[in-house]
Amino acid sequence: MSNDIPANAYVILGLAHCFVQVDGKLQPVQIIEPIPSAALEALLHGLPTSYSEAHALTYSQAMDTANVLSHFPSTAHLCDDYGERLAAATRTYLARPQSTAHIPLGDTYRDFNTSTERKRVLNSERMVTAADNIKQHAYTHQVL
Repeated sequence: MSNDIPANAYVILGLAHCFVQVDGKLQPVQIIEPIPSAALEALLHGLPTSYSEAHALTYSQAMDTANVLSHFPSTAHLCDDYGERLAAATRTYLARPQSTAHIPLGDTYRDFNTSTERKRVLNSERMVTAADNIKQHAYTHQVL
C-alpha cells in the first residue's frame, strides 16, 4: 500500500470490455481497472463507455486482489500497472470527496451507457507515416 493513502480511502473499480489483437483478429477481454473521479462523473452523465459495472471499495479492499477478483466475473483480469493506477485513482477521490457520493461504499453501479461500437484495443500499435504530418503553407515560417 502507498503510505500516503489511508486504508479506508474510497475508490471505484470498473469492469471494462476491451479487445486484444491476436493474429490480426480482435479477441474480447474483460479488464478490471480503477476509475478516477473525473472519469466517473463524465460516465454518470451517460457518455458511451466500455465499462459495464463499477464497484465502490476502500483502498485496502482494492489492494487485496483476491477480494477484488471475487467482485467480478471469473474471466476478468486486472489491468496493467494495477497498483500504480489504483493509488492514482484513489488520490483523485481524496482530492474531490464529493465524487464519493455517486456510488455508496460497498455498492455496485451497472447503469452505464455501455458500448463497444468504438472498440478499445489494448495492444494496438500506432504506425506514424508521412501522411500523418500536418500540411502547412509555404509561408508559415516566413516573416512577411
